[in-house]
Amino acid sequence: MTDYETSTAFLGEWGCFQQQVFFLLSLTVIPNGLTALSTVFLADTPSHHCLIPAHLNLTPEWRNSSIPLEQESSQESCLDGWEYDQSIYISTIISEWDLVCDESWKKPLTSSFFFCGVLTGSFISGQLSDRYGRKIVLFATQAIQTVFTLIQVFSPSWTAFCALFFVVGVGHISNYVAAFVLGAEILSPFVRTVYTTAGVNLFFAAGYMLLPFFGFFIRDWRMLLLGLSLPGFFFVPLWWFIPESPRWLLSQGRIEEAEAIIRDAAKKNKVEPPSVIFSPLQEQLKPEKRRAHNICDLLRSRNIRWISVTLWLIWNTLTIAYFAVSLNTANLHGNVHFNCFLSALVEVPAYILSWTMFRWCSRRLTLSSSLSMGGLFLLLIQLIPTHLFSMAIALEMIGKFAVTIAYSLVYAFTAEIYPTVLRNTALGACSMASRIGSITAPFFIYLRSYSVSLPYILMGSLTALAGLLSLLLPESFGMPLPETIDHMQHFPGCCQRKPYTLTHMREEENAPE
Repeated sequence: MTDYETSTAFLGEWGCFQQQVFFLLSLTVIPNGLTALSTVFLADTPSHHCLIPAHLNLTPEWRNSSIPLEQESSQESCLDGWEYDQSIYISTIISEWDLVCDESWKKPLTSSFFFCGVLTGSFISGQLSDRYGRKIVLFATQAIQTVFTLIQVFSPSWTAFCALFFVVGVGHISNYVAAFVLGAEILSPFVRTVYTTAGVNLFFAAGYMLLPFFGFFIRDWRMLLLGLSLPGFFFVPLWWFIPESPRWLLSQGRIEEAEAIIRDAAKKNKVEPPSVIFSPLQEQLKPEKRRAHNICDLLRSRNIRWISVTLWLIWNTLTIAYFAVSLNTANLHGNVHFNCFLSALVEVPAYILSWTMFRWCSRRLTLSSSLSMGGLFLLLIQLIPTHLFSMAIALEMIGKFAVTIAYSLVYAFTAEIYPTVLRNTALGACSMASRIGSITAPFFIYLRSYSVSLPYILMGSLTALAGLLSLLLPESFGMPLPETIDHMQHFPGCCQRKPYTLTHMREEENAPE
């Protein structure tokens, strides 16, 4: 089969077709930004106290004495329920189902159900996309996310809400991955780099920044969910403007459909396509049969085993820090809507800077410095006096900024470390490790009930440690992508060998069969 990049080079880099694919696919990520951290408002805990029955007709003095302002070491549960302050929210799922006191553990578990859905979606999305196509999976899973978010509005109980939230999580990650892969396969190499490192991330941040505006104008959790579900319906017409991946069509032997898409792209770019774009698929016979690789190969040899374990720890820690800091905005001093918007806003320069650093800086030093800086600022928060809350918020936002840079970089860095024969499998394994972090992240915030400083101490220490750990990874900046496991750079302490350089690669290419 002829090389796809060579066959489609006549389209150019940045014509109308590429612009359309870039921006429309990026637009489909906006609902993901709205949904991913919606529990900041849906599951916020309003100020509350024990409900005093109206028939008692207590005087203000007796009411104040019956509702102590200070927590005591031993208190009995409220016998008549709770009364919630409605100055910020009309209702949340916390006030709806009384998820306070002995039931407060259900609040972090709510977010964990969503991330369990994300974990499940990570398992199945790639297989579905490879079997049925990127486009159909993108729109089908986006429909699942939208429809089940709408159904959540009518949840009769917390259990039903969590079950539906799980399905929303499945659709959430599946349509994101489908959009990511579809853009990467259609766009040319330079535009692909911009799309995968900055494009989808910036549009995710745009959706995240819209979330506090929805939360500010819609104070009831059911109506807020309704508002968050409606944007998904506006993306239905994009079905007729976003093409299927020609690469995937070729892999399925559907050459005519792939050529039709490329000819339509040539028309939009106002270039003349060749008479034959793709030659008939031919099986390339090899003198030896290549061995199929699987996830076990990530642990088979000493070198790749240490690289894999190190990356899994880094991905897991990064996800804990990112989601824990993002979900913690409801607990910061001041207006919860402004704090959430600020948390989303710092991601924009972080994504732009990460793309710039990825093009011109050392991968290992960039990842290590951003992780270490994020961990340091999170650790410094506990040292700030309680009355200097603005400084504490500033430190937390700087920590979020640094963690976001690392979060954006680690995906592309991982893809460069692993060889072609294992790249997709390795990225999937790292993604699975990160989902474990996102599931546990809400419980890091729950530790505030024991000590306000405890989440920051744990997150800061883990993130800083991950920064030091990342220095052990091999450098990939300026290096050719490894093709086989033998081409991978060495991990410190493992077998030393000649680095896989461009000269080394050319020597192998010129070697006799």
